Amino acid sequence: MSYRNFPMVPRVVFGRGSFDQLDEILAPRRNGPGVLFLVDRVFQDQPLADRLPRREGDRVVFVDVTEEPKTDYVDRLRDEARTAMGTPDAVVGIGGGSTLDLAKAVSLMLTNPGSSADYQGWDLIRKPGVWKAGIPTLSGTGAEVSRTAVLTGPVKKLGLNSDHTVFDQVVLDPDLIRDVPATQRFYTGMDCYIHCVESLQGTFINAFSRAYGEKALELCREVFLGPHTDEADEKLMMASWFGGMSIAYSQVGVCHALSYGLSYVLGIHHGVGNCIAFDQLDAYYPEGVAEFRRMMDCQGVEIPRGVTRGMDEAAMEKMIDTALGLAPLWENALGPGWRQRMPRERVRALYERM
Repeated sequence: MSYRNFPMVPRVVFGRGSFDQLDEILAPRRNGPGVLFLVDRVFQDQPLADRLPRREGDRVVFVDVTEEPKTDYVDRLRDEARTAMGTPDAVVGIGGGSTLDLAKAVSLMLTNPGSSADYQGWDLIRKPGVWKAGIPTLSGTGAEVSRTAVLTGPVKKLGLNSDHTVFDQVVLDPDLIRDVPATQRFYTGMDCYIHCVESLQGTFINAFSRAYGEKALELCREVFLGPHTDEADEKLMMASWFGGMSIAYSQVGVCHALSYGLSYVLGIHHGVGNCIAFDQLDAYYPEGVAEFRRMMDCQGVEIPRGVTRGMDEAAMEKMIDTALGLAPLWENALGPGWRQRMPRERVRALYERM
């Protein structure tokens, strides 16, 4: 039997104030035109922007992640970087999961030809990207540790899933998530919680994934079923890390497949889409959904309702196509015979309830 030989982030630093080590971390990489910083634009004109260890030749781009990352945006950032500085010494992503995915994708597209849309799928990337570091300012998506960069392309929403996508360095500084608005913190945290539920109940589960997933769930419960504390930030940051690791050797499931459809067609952000979808999945994850609702009550969060009401038929069909196109997710959730257990009519019924 042949087992997948998955890569892990080779270097990680964790601790409050560890962001200030970034200059030291980048120093050995500086042997060319400079570093490309891709920073969530919410930090423009904010104190964090002033803390960037900028040197001559560096380029800072404040990226717009109002919408989830698109392939044409990745290609444009790549082209602008090439025009301004050639091939940078390093790419550093600072922000939430969307910003981290942009950084990973831009790094890869600086060394691989064509459009990022050409590489949406599994193991299509052939060349390592530019050395890249990820610094999360939101926790829950697991983007800092995952081997994918999720992008919306002209015909589908699908990640650049490859061994080359993994960051070379991650900086986990709990101070950076301290002031995240409670609702946003909930939605990103639920991404972690939900993909752990899906991983642990999936057909691909094994001891490797179970060890990480169970710890991530434990941390999520401590964070979202109790009051917010400084220690909660550290726990959430580690839950995100463990949650990302839990799916390295397994997979997500029904909720994430449906969420991809919501995002691709309606532009709903991933964490929000997960919550909308998960709330309708009592039949598949009854204990997880019940606990999720308790977390909503504890945190005082109300998720959007009626998002698919009044959709035209073409949009609904596209949403169903997007969800059903994610075969590995469905197989993990329902087994090899998933197509018989999840016909189009059932997917439609689930969407209509959202």
